[in-house]
Amino acid sequence: MARDLSAYREVAIESFDDGGVVRLRPLAGQAYHVWLRVQGPRVMVADHPVGTRFLVHAKLTDRLGGTPFLYVYHGDPVVVLSDAQARKFLAEFRRGRI
Repeated sequence: MARDLSAYREVAIESFDDGGVVRLRPLAGQAYHVWLRVQGPRVMVADHPVGTRFLVHAKLTDRLGGTPFLYVYHGDPVVVLSDAQARKFLAEFRRGRI
């Protein structure tokens, strides 16, 4: 079965330390709250330091009616964002919301 690409949208995310466990979350200023968790390729947390920002294609989902989360397909490329690139992406997102 093919992946429905229309369900995915670009989201800027970052890794953070959650009590000794490295997790992923959306950056503030987007359609998704920073409390929303992101499930993505393990390489994002294993090969990059905590605080690294990424640009991903993610979709909002839940697992059998559980807590909603953003899902990043494991086959997509990992794109690391610099601080300047992240600021530019968030500024473009805010402009596009009007």
